[in-house]
Amino acid sequence: MNGADLAAELRDEHETAFSRLGSSKAMYALTGGEMDGDRVRAAAATDALALAATLDTWIENTDSGATADLFADLAEDARGHAAAVAEDPELDEQPRLYDALSGLDSAPARLGGLLGRYLVAGEHAGQMVGFFVGDADPMAADDFRDLRSALEAERDRVVDALDAECASEAEWERARGAADAVIEAAYADYVETLESMGIKPKNVC
Repeated sequence: MNGADLAAELRDEHETAFSRLGSSKAMYALTGGEMDGDRVRAAAATDALALAATLDTWIENTDSGATADLFADLAEDARGHAAAVAEDPELDEQPRLYDALSGLDSAPARLGGLLGRYLVAGEHAGQMVGFFVGDADPMAADDFRDLRSALEAERDRVVDALDAECASEAEWERARGAADAVIEAAYADYVETLESMGIKPKNVC
């Protein structure tokens, strides 16, 4: 097993979840049914700040110096992403996947959870690009293309860190279990949000 294989397997195993998390209805859920540019930007900023807050709690409680440095870099990047997409970004209620992420306590699990988060965030960012293209706002679409590219590069750093951190099958299984939990939490949040608005998620594609 390696990090790239794990990422590919997660995409295959959660194919339905990712197809829906990368749909226009995902934007509807993320914005609480108010699909305008400001709400999309606010949703992206909230996600980034929630990640930074989670990573901040991990930095001082990580055995590996290299992994702690990665967490610090990703937290700084996340705060930069929030500032780049929204004016005066604030962390309101964090998405549910961060409850799953923040409860992880080993380096393999945390890195696996981060991989799951970056896979979810990549789907959202792609749909945000499409939203602003459809909204005839090319500057905003470029902002979110930059965000999507940055998320892909950060995901690759997490993949490399998994390769360095996971030395046994048990550690890879902890990483996989954490990634599964984060993806499932994101999908459950999506489903329950749409259901609360009277939309049947199973009809979303």
